[in-house]
Amino acid sequence: MSRMKNAERAARSAAAKGDRPVKTVVARNKKARHDYHIDDTYEAGISLTGTEVKSLRAGRASLVDGFVLIDRGEAWLEGVHIAEYAEGTWTNHAPRRKRKLLLHRAEIDKLAGKIGEKGYTIIPLELYFLGSHAKVEIALARGKKEWDKRQTLREKQDMREAHRAMRTRELV
Repeated sequence: MSRMKNAERAARSAAAKGDRPVKTVVARNKKARHDYHIDDTYEAGISLTGTEVKSLRAGRASLVDGFVLIDRGEAWLEGVHIAEYAEGTWTNHAPRRKRKLLLHRAEIDKLAGKIGEKGYTIIPLELYFLGSHAKVEIALARGKKEWDKRQTLREKQDMREAHRAMRTRELV
């Protein structure tokens, strides 16, 4: 928790100096790049309640089951778990409620057209604070087949072995 507060302090001091706001990552969807081919990424604002913001600042969120739906010209983030705020009262939020994403109309129209095609979906990759604003990085993605996943793992392992061989060659 102190790490999060230190990052917030750094973001505030950077903003006071006129620098670009600091990106403080709250949650990452690590499995997304393993399960999907990422075609395009977008940064979207996210509409949150007060207790959700406090819970995010404490670093209590999970993007594992998250996805984005487009309904009546609006983008909605569903399946993302933001834990209830520990000091919250009866005004606390529901952990898996729908949250509205703040995107430009042209971006929403482009995404809506793409997910109409076979195999495309929109998934969240990262949830973070940019200065004091909560943002989510979403991706237009196509699902990988099982053999694609094995090939990706094999390539990653080959790269790791090549780097290891290069490092041992430098030491000799």
